[in-house]
Amino acid sequence: LHDGLIHLAFNMWALWILGSQLERVLGRARFTGLYVGSLLAGAFGVLLVSPDVPTVGASGAVFGLMGAALMVQRAAGIDPWSSGLGAVIAVNLLITFAVPRISLGGHLGGLLGGVILGAVLVESLRRRWDTGVTLAVTAAVAVAFVAGSVWAAGTWTDPLL
Repeated sequence: LHDGLIHLAFNMWALWILGSQLERVLGRARFTGLYVGSLLAGAFGVLLVSPDVPTVGASGAVFGLMGAALMVQRAAGIDPWSSGLGAVIAVNLLITFAVPRISLGGHLGGLLGGVILGAVLVESLRRRWDTGVTLAVTAAVAVAFVAGSVWAAGTWTDPLL
């Protein structure tokens, strides 16, 4: 279990930095769909990788924002390594793998979910989809993450039972 004031402070700082930038680009409704969808993708990752380990925090959603920011930058022709985002993602992945008690599944699931949702949202802006259509597609992706979570939870067997 990885929790505490530093964990909360980092998540809130990253949410403020990435969230304010992404909300400006995507709009409030799309950003909200991205955040919730990334959170659900992180939960799916946890259930796939370590279903028996208690998990707290919004790190999966924050990693999702990093993944979506990567897709937004790529679509805008910005090199993520030049902007610093590539290094931020790399360092956070290094920490995820190196530091005990950090949710590997939550971080990787959130990152992958953010990349997927970011690609959908970038495409929605490029094609000028109506916000309702974009939210319906985003919700469908989020429902897929929930369905995956239900499946993963159903396949886990408690060793104490």
